[in-house]
Amino acid sequence: MVLLEFTMSPFDKGESLSPYVARVLDVVDKSGLPYRLNPMATVIEGDYDQVMQVVRDCFMELEKDCKRISVSIKIDYRAGRASRLNSKTERLEQILGRPLKQ
Repeated sequence: MVLLEFTMSPFDKGESLSPYVARVLDVVDKSGLPYRLNPMATVIEGDYDQVMQVVRDCFMELEKDCKRISVSIKIDYRAGRASRLNSKTERLEQILGRPLKQ
């Protein structure tokens, strides 16, 4: 199972990019894959082909009207493990003995 963290935004659309980021997140949400949004990136969980397809679909969405797009991707693969989107945080909370902010 793969956890993929990514950011994607256009470089040619000025200072406020929220409308473009919202379009990317709409694609992620409609994919049906588990994901978590944070202030700096989005993390998606699935098999390799699934998560890479979502990134591709997001890129294709922005490519419609953006001439320059920045994409950063980080991938964590672990064989046989699912639901790591939650379990990684839960394990840290268990070690610390208290809930963490999410």
